[in-house]
Amino acid sequence: MGRPAIPVGVDVQVESLDSISEVDMDFTMTLYLRHYWKDERLSFTSTTNKSMTFDGRLVKKIWVPDVFFVHSKRSFIHDTTTENIMLRVFPDGHVLYSLRVTVTAACNMDFSRFPLDSQSCSLELESYAYTDEDLMLYWKSGDESLSIDDKISLSQFLIQKFHTTSRLAFYSSTGWYNRLYINFTLRRHIFFFLLQTYFPATLMVMLSWVSFWIDRRAVPARVSLGITTVLTMSTIITGVNASMPRVSYIKAVDIYLWVSFVFVFLSVLEYAAVNYLTTVQERRERKLRDRAVREQSLPCTCGMSHTRTMMLDGTYSEADTNSLAGYTEAPMVPDEVVPEKQEHMVVHLSVSSESTNTKKKGIRALRIMQNTHAIDKYSRMIFPGAYIIFNLIYWSVYC
Repeated sequence: MGRPAIPVGVDVQVESLDSISEVDMDFTMTLYLRHYWKDERLSFTSTTNKSMTFDGRLVKKIWVPDVFFVHSKRSFIHDTTTENIMLRVFPDGHVLYSLRVTVTAACNMDFSRFPLDSQSCSLELESYAYTDEDLMLYWKSGDESLSIDDKISLSQFLIQKFHTTSRLAFYSSTGWYNRLYINFTLRRHIFFFLLQTYFPATLMVMLSWVSFWIDRRAVPARVSLGITTVLTMSTIITGVNASMPRVSYIKAVDIYLWVSFVFVFLSVLEYAAVNYLTTVQERRERKLRDRAVREQSLPCTCGMSHTRTMMLDGTYSEADTNSLAGYTEAPMVPDEVVPEKQEHMVVHLSVSSESTNTKKKGIRALRIMQNTHAIDKYSRMIFPGAYIIFNLIYWSVYC
């Protein structure tokens, strides 16, 4: 007690960044971990002032720093062909202790912008037993204490930055400890997800628009196309979520896929509306056509193009005759033709040309039905326009 803390310098050479797991939220790194300190008990006399190098067998017989990796899940020292441990002792008592370690450590990742995200992870080193009053860990050469192999690369990430920091960590039961951090930032490559997720989803949405150009009476074609696109979008969404942790918040890819799914689903509902309105329209047209057939089957004496003749029997009254004001009265039919006990009057009913033309146009409009419903026409413009606007907003926000 009362002795000053032993300074232990540390430097690290990162050999490889093996993997990044989104599901387990961890990373695996292989590195050379080196410790520097001075132990006067190991000093020796040397005329050449050369150091002495030992393997791992001597480590068990001397004092070495008890550095461990905070938040590590698994770690091991390589032992092929022998333990990858080196101990170098200098005549003045300075010691270099180096070992090759592979460690898997936790990394708290934020997937709210996935797959357009960047992740920041850190590997933390700390003494397990000695507080800052007994052992002082520090980076031997500041930021230069961390060296990276230039050949390090990852399939899904671009390594943007490596740097070192240090601070004190407090534990309520044991006290303060020096903690060293190896921080690095990774940016995800988007091209893979463009090919595997975004591009297929966009194609499915565009494929669902094809139904707007298919004849509305081709029910099997439009229904099968709509169901196929819906099921394909469901498969894409399931595949993306299978490779991701079950987080409780919405990811950027979820927004894109679910909005695309809604567009595909709305195209199916659009045809349901078109089919229903077509059925109602055809039923209404059938009723009007049947009514026109019944009216044409009624007996009447037709004159010129704008004049109809009505024959009234002798039972009409004077009031009935007055109600026919504006109609032309034809001469009485000869008695030889008409039975004796009945009197007949032929009245020419003049039908206005305007009402006749209106009826002809209405019947013509009902008979000539276009194969494309008005909803399909509007959908051809509204659906692509809305999806383009969504993409502009989405990529401007997340890129």
